[in-house]
Amino acid sequence: MTAPASTDGFSTPLGKLPVPALAPLDPAKLVVNVNPSPPPPPPTETLVFGHAFAPHMLRASFSPVTGWSSPEIGPYAPISLDPSAAVFHYAPSCFEGMKAFISEKTGKPVLWRPRDNMARLRRSAERAALPTFDEEALLGLIKTLVTLDAAWIPTAPGTSLYIRPVIIGIRPSLGVRQSPEALLYVIASPAGPYFPKPVSLLADPNYVRSWPGGTGGHKLSLNYASTFTPLISAEERGYNQNLWLFGEDRQITEVGQANFFALIRDKDGSLELITPPLNGLVLPGITRSTVLSLAANHPIKPRVRERNITMSELYNLSTEGRVVELFGSGTAVLIIPIEKIGWEEDGQPVRFVTVVGEQGDVALGEWLRSEMEGRMRGAKKLEHGQEGWLVDCA
Repeated sequence: MTAPASTDGFSTPLGKLPVPALAPLDPAKLVVNVNPSPPPPPPTETLVFGHAFAPHMLRASFSPVTGWSSPEIGPYAPISLDPSAAVFHYAPSCFEGMKAFISEKTGKPVLWRPRDNMARLRRSAERAALPTFDEEALLGLIKTLVTLDAAWIPTAPGTSLYIRPVIIGIRPSLGVRQSPEALLYVIASPAGPYFPKPVSLLADPNYVRSWPGGTGGHKLSLNYASTFTPLISAEERGYNQNLWLFGEDRQITEVGQANFFALIRDKDGSLELITPPLNGLVLPGITRSTVLSLAANHPIKPRVRERNITMSELYNLSTEGRVVELFGSGTAVLIIPIEKIGWEEDGQPVRFVTVVGEQGDVALGEWLRSEMEGRMRGAKKLEHGQEGWLVDCA
């Protein structure tokens, strides 16, 4: 039934009053409160990943009634939340990992592939039923934050300013449902290498990181908490990290919190670089994407393939001496060499996967690290198809 026309002198029908538009995240409304007594940046040689924090942080809150608040940059400080906030009970939380550098060309701060981070953060927020945002707006706010704390960007090889945008659900209720209220904040940390040397991995199918229809393809906080006990188990058995498997056929998915790569020598002598496909079980890593773009340019000219690889296949290749190189890729680690994998199945002896390392004078992983770091710092020219990878903050 059609609502009757208004008789109050207005054109809007009774019962159809307009709903106020929710305020977007708006950089034009940014308020900046400069830290009056910032500490000095830590010496480069003391940097440990995630231990020191730049003196400023960005924050904005979301209300289902009014939308995004005016964003604010202020001194790094604790956050006060209600004890019943949803994030403490049901973990509606997502985050990103980004890096800033000082360009060797301009001497100014730059961000590495930040639009890919913004797009992934938005997808993660949608998967956790958290409020979304305008990607360019948040990127603009992060540029301002990084510029303000540019003195905290280390310049030594292997270092960066690691940036952590976070969105958490803060609805003050114990009801099990989405959190329409949220807090967005961004902090930054000067960081050195995550792993200073090659790692060993435990492949134990008793622990599973992700599954079809789950959240393994998104950067949600809940994906990480479940890896802590398996990591403790791996360390107790003499390994550095876990290699995550899935299914009865023991498909390899990820290594720790990084994407997995294997350089294999085929029977005809050619080389193939394999990484698991983006099938929902692995995170669509930005460093992974960079590796796929660059690897074919290495002098060894490997064929690059995204396909499933199982532990049985990898183990058999190792026994034949055809595993040339293994490494993981991720924002924090960039490239981390894998020296061995221990495959431990219940009731069976440990089977080890080791690398041959016969690919030439320069390892593929080390070459990729050099190529990426050169582009991240503006020392190497970005090629066709790489436009937009390096973004100025000013």
